[in-house]
Amino acid sequence: MGVDPAAMRRCHVAVDLGASRTRIHLKNHGLAVDEPSLAAVDTRTGSLVAVGSVAARMVGRTPDHIRVARPIASGTVVDAELAQSMLRHLMSRRLAPIWRLPSTMRAIVGVPHDSGPLTRRAATLAMQGLGIKRVELVDVPVAAAVGCGLTVDVPEAAMVVVVGAATSQIAVLSLGAVVASTIVHVGGDAIEHAITEHLLSRHGVILPNGAVRDIYLRLSGAEAQPMAVTGKDVGSGLARNVAIDAGGVRDLIGTPLAALIDGITGVLRRSPPDLVVDLADRGIILTGGGALIPGLDDLVRSATGMPVHVADDPHLRVVMGLAKLAEGRGAARTPKDPEPSRVDIGEQPVGEPDEFAPVA
Repeated sequence: MGVDPAAMRRCHVAVDLGASRTRIHLKNHGLAVDEPSLAAVDTRTGSLVAVGSVAARMVGRTPDHIRVARPIASGTVVDAELAQSMLRHLMSRRLAPIWRLPSTMRAIVGVPHDSGPLTRRAATLAMQGLGIKRVELVDVPVAAAVGCGLTVDVPEAAMVVVVGAATSQIAVLSLGAVVASTIVHVGGDAIEHAITEHLLSRHGVILPNGAVRDIYLRLSGAEAQPMAVTGKDVGSGLARNVAIDAGGVRDLIGTPLAALIDGITGVLRRSPPDLVVDLADRGIILTGGGALIPGLDDLVRSATGMPVHVADDPHLRVVMGLAKLAEGRGAARTPKDPEPSRVDIGEQPVGEPDEFAPVA
């Protein structure tokens, strides 16, 4: 994808730093990066070996001296230096000309609501380490609501549940701000862990990385018939096929999701009655990659008695909301923020990941 260097002088970059995937939207060019938040490091030399999709293919397949790490956990930068290296290489793959004028760029980054100063500073430093001088932080629930097309800058309730890999952020918003919220440490990773432990204890089988996610995604179209999976037998060390009951897996993932349901009902209890009445009509929006967990919308609907909607392309709602906010097309901005030019966002598909090649 080509980038006009002259356009960089007016460039807005929206960055969704997720524990599972990092997404970067560039003004006028659409979604430029959508890659796993992974970096492979050579522990002997400290050099970066691979990032993103290339590093993801190395999980579970590396020699001892190669470590595949997540520099971002629960939407928080936990290793600023490694996060900078990962971002630099992810962006340079698609947007090499962008670094000719990094100091003229403006980045808007999503952070968990009520995140502490250290968390916010780490996100800011991760971008400033790339040469981007102006960095703005936005609460993830606000960005998700804007990305879903909700009107959040009016005195009416909007409720979003952002189901990520490690955590889920739940918030009720009104007048462009969060009224009540919580963060629950349940997401896609907890579902995968529950299935993995079940297969290990019940069948004595360990699945390869990525296989568990395929199982629960297949549940959405499964009836009562068993599903065949292949893993490593812990006794013999050989590959073995096992059949697991689809209904049993659905019941299994309901256990970790109970904490998420409790979080949603808890936020509703803390919300003003006028906003709860609004939500009885407007409903709850599920976003984030975990919003597609089979049966989640039915569980929330049953627990709250409210309409529940799964956003279109829920995994993209946060980054698209950040892009809208960067261009002044979302919620009301603070008076100190200048009004940016209003340009329609054009989305382009992200290309296939690069083949493996060590990076400097």
